[in-house]
Amino acid sequence: MAEFERVAVIGAGGFLGTNLARFLASRIRDVRCYGRRRAFPEALHGLGWVTGELADAHLAEAVAGCDIVIHLASTSTPATADRDIVADAEANVMGSLRLMEHCVAGRVGRLVFLSSGGTIYGIPTAIPTPESAPTDPITAYGAAKLAIEKYLEIFHRRHGLDYRILRVANVYGPYQTAEKGQGVVAAFLARALAGRPLKIWGDGHVVRDYVFVSDVIDAIWATLQYEGESRVFNIGGGVGYSLLQVIAAIDALFGRQIERCFLDSRPVDVPTSILDCSLAQSQLAWRSQTSFEDGLAMTLEWMRRQSVGDG
Repeated sequence: MAEFERVAVIGAGGFLGTNLARFLASRIRDVRCYGRRRAFPEALHGLGWVTGELADAHLAEAVAGCDIVIHLASTSTPATADRDIVADAEANVMGSLRLMEHCVAGRVGRLVFLSSGGTIYGIPTAIPTPESAPTDPITAYGAAKLAIEKYLEIFHRRHGLDYRILRVANVYGPYQTAEKGQGVVAAFLARALAGRPLKIWGDGHVVRDYVFVSDVIDAIWATLQYEGESRVFNIGGGVGYSLLQVIAAIDALFGRQIERCFLDSRPVDVPTSILDCSLAQSQLAWRSQTSFEDGLAMTLEWMRRQSVGDG
């Protein structure tokens, strides 16, 4: 697995997929990009692209013969999955099962799945939360991610499908937009740039672990080359920031206090989520390198260049 030439990125047109495909393009001979749409087509210029869903038959062709398949595709967010739990499971769990079947049939070397460090543990029993902590998600989104993890283990036992799982914290950075409610950083920055008040669910004391997108890409790259026995890794900044602290950092960047409005708290939000990433540090030689303040400044600079609005 240390040497590989063919990599398929499933969900390549989204925020994380765009960043990952651009990174891999200069390092891998054959990068296959597959997804429902390209949010930023110009960013993937020159890369092969196939439009499709997880349920589409031609997904089999996209992954056949690949050394590695990286599964980023998701049709929902923690806030939207609960609106139609059955549809969410059909699209994401069933779709992922089909992907696993295609990987087995296509003799894929390894499947890397990006799970959710922010939702899979539910209300954590330990903070920071290690990979060994109980998994008790309180949202359909987290339950779907956990189900996919469990099915990967079954496919490994029954079919020999090699896999690794990255439980990623709240990712932010360039190519993330506010239009799908992907992340609070993108949503806050977009509204601030548009001169609109920041919407805060609850009292602003919800704490999250934020990790800059380039650090996540580095973790994925390390995972592609990893030959050890560990299969599940937390990937995060390892530091918690409340929404109020995030807003204070944004105020500092803009040099003024941004208007805010407080809304009712949401049942999908756990009070605190901070990941223990010591396993990734010891096994992958990986750790987050970008401070939240630096990452926030780089994200704002990119959004200003793109003139990204709130929609």
